[in-house]
Amino acid sequence: MRFFVNQTPSLLICRLALAFSWVYQGAVPKIACQSKGEIDLLGHLIPVYQWACEAVFWIGAAEILFGLFLLVARSQWVFLLNIAALTGLLLFVALFEPELFTLPFNPLTLNISLLALSAIALLELKKLNHLT
Repeated sequence: MRFFVNQTPSLLICRLALAFSWVYQGAVPKIACQSKGEIDLLGHLIPVYQWACEAVFWIGAAEILFGLFLLVARSQWVFLLNIAALTGLLLFVALFEPELFTLPFNPLTLNISLLALSAIALLELKKLNHLT
C-alpha cells in the first residue's frame, strides 16, 4: 500500500482504470464467459476451434496478469508496452473484423480511451521521476 502513496492522483486513476480494463477483459469475455466473438477473432490466426478456445483462456490469464502489473510497475516501459499492445489489437481488429467498429462501445472507442489514459500515465510518471 505504501507504493500508492507516492503517486499523483492522476497517475493512480490511470493505473486503476487501465488495470480494471485489462483484468475485466481477461476475466469476463475470455475466461468466465468465453465470448464467441473473442474465439472467432482469434480464429483468424488459429483455425482449430478447440485450440482457439484454449488460446483465448490463456490470453485472458495473461491480460489479468498484465492488468495487475500495471498497478505496480514503476517503469515507463510497461505503459509503452500497453500502448503498443492496444495499438496492435486495434490494427488486428481493423484488419480481420472491421465491422466491429460500427458497434456501440466498439474497439476503437475503447482503445482510444485506454491509449489516452496510458499517455496521461506516462506524463505523470515522467513528472514523478523528475521530482525524485
